[in-house]
Amino acid sequence: MTLPPIAPKSDRAFMAGLKRIAAADPDIGRALAAHGRPPIRRIDPGYGALLRILVGQQVSTQAAAAIWKRTTDRLGLSPTADGLLAASDEELRGFGFSGSKIVYSRALAREITQGRLDLDHVHRSPDDEALAMLTSMKGIGPWTAQVYLLFALGRADIFPAGDLALIIAYQRIRNAKSRPDPKRMAAIAEAWRPWRGAVAHLLWHVYKQPL
Repeated sequence: MTLPPIAPKSDRAFMAGLKRIAAADPDIGRALAAHGRPPIRRIDPGYGALLRILVGQQVSTQAAAAIWKRTTDRLGLSPTADGLLAASDEELRGFGFSGSKIVYSRALAREITQGRLDLDHVHRSPDDEALAMLTSMKGIGPWTAQVYLLFALGRADIFPAGDLALIIAYQRIRNAKSRPDPKRMAAIAEAWRPWRGAVAHLLWHVYKQPL
């Protein structure tokens, strides 16, 4: 029997979970009180979402938005794997894709069109299995896979511990002199299970606030 996709957590559930963590962690509680409810980011699942995350890697938010607008103006609001493969390298460079992003986005599209990556299977799988399937693909590292599960699939216990914005925000709310490295950040986040994703949204919200 084919299992249905794992239902994403609602925004209300994310906030309820965040409040539970805030009640147990004074620094998280103060951050929530000071900065208010964080926006819960959602994007439609599928190849287009993975492509959007890929093109946003290692560039500024503004640059990522510009690249994505040029991409969707040409390929549609939710680009498909077939649509990406039909575009020429020259077109992709015109959108703002680097050479490596052209390689990775095409490789991922081929994995999907040739049936080696079944996103429906990813959507039905527990977090660890879904992450393993995604990170087995060329060009998809832990951060990309984690952000996909968090934003596109609404998984509530995903925490991209290597995300610099999360690390900086954590340092800020703890008023710490030094930043934890990703391994230490992942260990710290264990205390926030099963709502690590909700805390991640709060920390991103804190990061965007003026000092």
